[in-house]
Formats: sequence, C-alpha cells, structure tokens
Amino acid sequence: MSYSHFKDKEAIEHVVEAHASGKINAAEIHGTEAPGYLSAALDSARDSTIFVSLLTFFSYSLENFSFAPLITAGLAWIFWKGGRSTWLAWARLEKIHRVLEQEKWEIEHNRPQEKEELKVLYAAKGFEGKLLDDVVDVLMADGDRLLKVMIEEELGLRLESHEHPILQGLGAFLGATFATIFTLLGFYYFDFYGAFIFCLGIIFLSTFLTAKIENNRIIPAITWNLGIAAIVLSTIYFLTQQFFSL
Repeated sequence: MSYSHFKDKEAIEHVVEAHASGKINAAEIHGTEAPGYLSAALDSARDSTIFVSLLTFFSYSLENFSFAPLITAGLAWIFWKGGRSTWLAWARLEKIHRVLEQEKWEIEHNRPQEKEELKVLYAAKGFEGKLLDDVVDVLMADGDRLLKVMIEEELGLRLESHEHPILQGLGAFLGATFATIFTLLGFYYFDFYGAFIFCLGIIFLSTFLTAKIENNRIIPAITWNLGIAAIVLSTIYFLTQQFFSL
C-alpha cells in the first residue's frame, strides 16, 4: 500500500489528524455554540465599553475637557470594530475555500486513498461487510456529494454554519454602538463613576448572555469577566489619579 497521501500514516491515523485539523479550522474566537453575529456583538460590546471607559478616565484628567472628542473617538471605534470583524470573517471564509479546493484536488487525484478514508469513516460508524462497500461505492459515484461528505466527516466542518462576513460585521457594529452610547451616557450624567458602573453593567449583561447561549457556567464567566474589567478600570483610574491628580 502507498502511504504518500497519508504521509506514512495508516488511514485511521490520517482521518483522526484531519478531523482534528478541521476542528481547529472550525473554531471561532467567540466559540462555536452561539451564532457568529451574536457572539461578535456581545464580544464587541465588552471591548467597546472598556475602551470608552478608559477614554473617559483620561479625558476627565485633562484641563480643557470637552465631550466632543469622546464622541468622535467612540464613532471611530464603532466603525473599526465593525470593519475588523467583517474582514476577519472574510479571511476565515477564504481559508475555508482553500480547504475545499484542497479536498477537491485530493478527490480528483487520489481517489483510491479517498475511498479508503471513506471506509475507515463509515466502518467507525458501524457499517461493515457488503453494506459498507455499497455505501462507499454510492458516495464515490457522485463527486459533489463525496466532497461534502469528506469536508463534513473527515475535516469536521459544517459549511452551512458559516455566516456571511457582513452579517458578522453588522453584529460587531451594533454591539459596539450599544456599548459606546450607554457608556458615554453614564459618563455624561454621572461623570467617570457612571462610566465605571455602566461599563461593568454592560460586561455583566453580555457575559451572562454569552454563557447562557453557549451553555457555559454563568457565575464563573461573570466573575472572571467582571474581575478582569474591575482590575483594568481600577488600575487606569488610580494611575490617572496619581499622574494627573483627578
């Protein structure tokens, strides 16, 4: 048997390795449970409220304080978060297309090895004997169906789960907008204490929703996120108080 396609590995080893690689490719920054646009929105809200809160602390320490620069910086940040999320989604989509093209090439040029991989995959599912041979023969007879099976079964990718990059960017844009507006409102009405409280409130809400949707433990998630945010904000507050005499 030739092992050039498997890189000197048995077929079962190649399938396991490819499946692990596919899982890595499928992994999102925000996780795989929540819809991409929702994860982007909630994560963007957390980042944005921290960013705007830090701006308020620095701005409040200036002698000639003006609210206008905060609004300008907030708008710039909103567009940055939306644009960056869209670009990252596009880059990820291009990577998936490359994986598809590579797998298509392998199907066209290494059909015997692909057939052996199919046998390993479906034998692991409990197929055996003539039934296993029939299933493999049916799949091998249709190139499009074979490509879909190999992408989903071998690499662990679910093509229908990937959203359009603009939709994910829109989620990040809306999350940043919500967090920026409410953090600035807290600062406008209650000075930097309001920004601090509104910031922690937004982080609490977004972390709660993320943990709830992804079926993660809610209390540890909230505790960690609020704890990190409190350390960051407190550090900046006391440093600005030290250097700028707030």
